Formats: sequence, C-alpha cells, structure tokens
Amino acid sequence: MKTFERIPRERPSTPLLDQIDNPLQLKALELNQLPALCDELREFLLYCVGQSGGHLGAGLGVVELTVALHYVYDTPDDRLVWDVGHQAYPHKILTGRRDRMTSIRKKDGLSAFPSRYESEYDTFGVGHSSTSIGAAMGMAIANRLLGNSRKVVAVIGDGAMTAGMAFEALNHAGHDETDMLVVMNDNDMSISENVGGLQKAMSRIFASKTYSHMREGSKRVLGTIPPVWELARRAEEHMKGFVTPGTMFEELGFNYVGPVDGHNVLDLVKTLRNLRSFKGPQFLHVATTKGKGFRPAEDEPIKYHAINKIEPQKNGQADKSLPKYSNIFGQWLVDQATADPLLVGITPAMKEGSDLIQFAEQFPERYFDVGIAEQHAVTLAAGLACDAMKPVVAIYSTFLQRAYDQLIHDVAIQNLDVLFAIDRAGLVGEDGPTHAGSFDLTYLRCIPNMVVMAPRDENECRKMLTTGYQYQGPAAVRYPRGSGIGVTVDSTLETLPIGQAETLRNGQRVALLAFGSMVEVCRPVAEELDATLVDMKFIRPLDEALILEMAARHELIVTVEENAIKGGAGSGVNEVLQAAGCTMAVLNLGLPDQFLAHGKPALLYPTIGLDAAGIVQAIQARLGN
Repeated sequence: MKTFERIPRERPSTPLLDQIDNPLQLKALELNQLPALCDELREFLLYCVGQSGGHLGAGLGVVELTVALHYVYDTPDDRLVWDVGHQAYPHKILTGRRDRMTSIRKKDGLSAFPSRYESEYDTFGVGHSSTSIGAAMGMAIANRLLGNSRKVVAVIGDGAMTAGMAFEALNHAGHDETDMLVVMNDNDMSISENVGGLQKAMSRIFASKTYSHMREGSKRVLGTIPPVWELARRAEEHMKGFVTPGTMFEELGFNYVGPVDGHNVLDLVKTLRNLRSFKGPQFLHVATTKGKGFRPAEDEPIKYHAINKIEPQKNGQADKSLPKYSNIFGQWLVDQATADPLLVGITPAMKEGSDLIQFAEQFPERYFDVGIAEQHAVTLAAGLACDAMKPVVAIYSTFLQRAYDQLIHDVAIQNLDVLFAIDRAGLVGEDGPTHAGSFDLTYLRCIPNMVVMAPRDENECRKMLTTGYQYQGPAAVRYPRGSGIGVTVDSTLETLPIGQAETLRNGQRVALLAFGSMVEVCRPVAEELDATLVDMKFIRPLDEALILEMAARHELIVTVEENAIKGGAGSGVNEVLQAAGCTMAVLNLGLPDQFLAHGKPALLYPTIGLDAAGIVQAIQARLGN
C-alpha cells in the first residue's frame, strides 16, 4: 500500500481505475490487481477532494473495504447501505461518478452524501448517522416477504455506533434473525483494540465455512441434549470473548467475525465471500485507520476529517477572515463558565464544529462529549438542570431534530433551565438538505415555556446567549454557519429585554420584520423602498405590541426569515395579527416548501428570492408597482 505525503494538484495517472465505470467492470479484474487499484483509488480521492473540498479522512479509511464489498456483492441488486455518508466517496467513484467527483458539494454537482436521487447504487439517502442498520434490516425483511434472494449489507462506523438508534436496530435484527450483514468500520472513533496476530487468526476461523458447518452441526447434534449444548455454547462465547470484543454482539443474536484488517483487501474479499453465503444476522468487525494512506490525515485525523478546497498560493498574504459564529459562542462559553461555576457544556460529538475546544481545555470536568447521541445529550442536560447545574447544549439545528421528543418531554414540560446554542441555522451550503437548519424556528416556537432568539450579528449573538443563560427556563439561540458581518463584540455579559424587538429604520408604506440573518439582507431593501426595518430578535415571545404598531401605520407587513415559511416566524406574526382582528396585507418570505439542493448559500439565495433583489421584487409585486 502506498502512503501519500501531499494532495496532488494535477489529476494522477490511474490506468486501472479508469477502466471502471461500474462494479461489473471491477469484478473483471484479477484478485491480485486489487491492491494496485486501491492505491489508485486513494490517490484519485485525494485529488478530487483537493479540487472540491469535502470529507476526506473517513473515505481514505474505507478504500479497501469499498473495493472488496463491490467486488464480492452484486450491487446494485445486492443492497449496500452506508452510514455517516461521508464514508461513501470511494463508493461514488466506483459506481459511475468518477468523472464528476470534482463537482461534489457544488451547486448542480454531486451530493456530499449517498442520495437515492443520484444513483441506483445509493440504496438509502443519508447525512445523519446511525441509520444504516435499521434501513438495511427493513430491506432484508422486504426481501424475505417478497421472496427475493438479494443480499443486504450495512456499513456503519466513524463514531456512529455511539448512537442508541444503532443498538435498537441491532437488538431487533438479532431477535428477528434477519439475513443481513453488518460491517462495523472501526477507525478508532468507535470501540476496538488494534488488530493482532491471534485476533486475525481467530477471525479467519470464525468466518470460515468449516467453522460455520461445525457450529451448525454441533447445534443439531447437541441441541437434543440441552445441558451439553449450553455448555458448548458458553465455551464458544468465552473463547471468542478471550480474543475478540464480540461477545456483546453474539448475545444480541449476531454471528460475530473480527476484528479483521480493513486495509488488507485480499483478506477482506475472502472473508466477505464466506459471509455472503451465511444465513441469519452476521457482524463483521473491520479495523481501519482514518485517513489511511495519507500521512498528514493519519497523524491528525480530526483536522483532516474534512478539508477546504486547495486554493492557489496568495503570495504569502495572511488570512484575515472574520470570526465565525461558532467562535463567538466558544468564547462566550469560556467567559460565562469563568463567571459561573455551575455552567456545564454538552455536545453530541461536535467539539470542533461547535467550537468547544477552549472550554474543554479550561474546564475539562465541566465538559461532556456524549458522542453521536443527540437524545441522550438533551436528557443529560435535563438531569443536570434538575439538580442545580446550568447546562448549555451546543448542537447543530439539523441534529436537534433528532432529540425533539427529549426537548419537549424532558426539558420543556418540566420547564428546566437549559440553554440550546443552535449552530448551522438556515442554509448550510455544500452539505445540502440533510444538514440545513431549515425548520428549527418552526419546531421550537410551538413549544410552551421556550424562549427562542435569532441574532442579526456577532455582538447580538453574544448578548442573546447571555440572555438565554440567565433566563429561568428552556431557551434557544439559533445562529448561522460561517462568519459574522464584522461588528465589534463586547466583552461584557450583557442581556437583552426578553421579547423586545428593535426598530432600525422608520419608513413609509412597508414594514420589514426581519429575523436573525435576514436583518442585514433587508437593510438595502429598506433603503431602496423607504421602508421601516425591524430586527425582531425574538421568535418566542414575539413583540406583539410592536407588530400591532407596525400594522397600524403601514400598508404591508413583510416578514423575512431563513427558515421554512410554513409554520415559521412569519406564521407567528400572522397569528398575532389574526388574534387582534387585523386584516391588513402580509407577505411572508423565507425558505420555500421544498428541500433545497446543496450549493453555496450565496448562490442559492437568489434562486429562492431571499437576496435583496428578490425581496424588493416580491414586495413590489405585492404592492402592484
């Protein structure tokens, strides 16, 4: 296996890979050609991600596994279901999308994740984690009910085994005795020890047809003598438990095989060929290295989980980019924790993304990374709040969706003092609809006891975080991905009056009620139309008095938000007007009733009318101008 030291800027020579436009062509290769193919695939993956940016480390770690799976199984008829979809870049390359890989994550280009809309080889769409086993089990049961003979494989890994959903599916699959294979890609972000010689030898035994026949034969013979069969079964479990971590999976009803070396493609092919013929639930534990074959990624797997597009040199000029909203939160968290020893920070595996790095270093005893377990993160916060602590849950908007029951049942109903710092609100760009924060205003504003805020800039974000923290009950601050607008951020821990909006400009005819990130977009609109501009700040509670004041002295109220129009903040304004018996004209602008494809937000806003020009046009059309 080759190890690469840098990302190639020019397309590498890949003569074997260039022959493969589908897995059928992959199968035409001789077994001894597969290691060379893996080297080419790895180098090509490095080149593509360097051109487009995107997820890197996980894909590098599953090159051999991906080749082996498509070499052994008859995809797409056999179902291959990927978890945490950033593992699937090599899969995309081998399934007819090689020449489009540099378009990945770009507008009108390939998706960053498996997508049923993109390819028949993408059997299940995925962006969130821990869905593969449940989805694959559903497919396997469908096969059984329809009399199909196709095989089903779920590939889970890169931390996804920390989520309860994965274990719920494992428990069901083992009980149901479903014919399926679960492959756990264990890249040191999960549960395994390093692969050793004894483990490798035992894995070959456990995956052999001889062992399987002996096991089933013994069951038939000794099964008529229950005490003897139970003794034999326990002896087998103890033997496996001595050399492998697989006893738990055996107890769940799986035949456990592993750990096997996930970077030995020849051994993987042999093991998978044997497992393909087995009946019942099978579990293959594959040990890999995240970033394998690219030395910088092997040395720093977190840093190289994903990378930006490699840009041309800029003559040594320093990067003067503005701080991101996540950085504003990270600094606020440290400052607030310094001021209050009761503060605890919680994240579901988003330490770097949500910027809890400094907090974790300075307050390790008050920092809790629960893994990819959003439901547990919220209920853990509820438990902490029950006994006088002040939890702050740092979570992406799209991931909080996964803990909605806990948000209502465990936090809101009990009116517990929990602050939710909600990152990646609104459009998130290249990651697309699976990661867009399109619905949080809608699903939060209907929950009793909640206070919900959206800042227009960095300084207001800091103030809202302090406001939500000081509020005695559940509160949420939702802020966008990326950098702020460049305002000066106060170092104090200042609060805002709850439920009070701010009029930024007084004008004629039209009142623009803007929420969060849309305030700055609406400034030039207000100037062009001589309209009133209001920073609403709060989605719950709304400033009802100001809304009614705006209605009394304007012809048209326009609400603008980076959230789904249906049920969003604008709908809340409509409800206030309706309750007051006000029948004036209202125009609600926001994200349309569809899932928007991936692409930089700056390119997407004009397509949905959420740029300044689009807002002006919509208002003029409503006014009849």
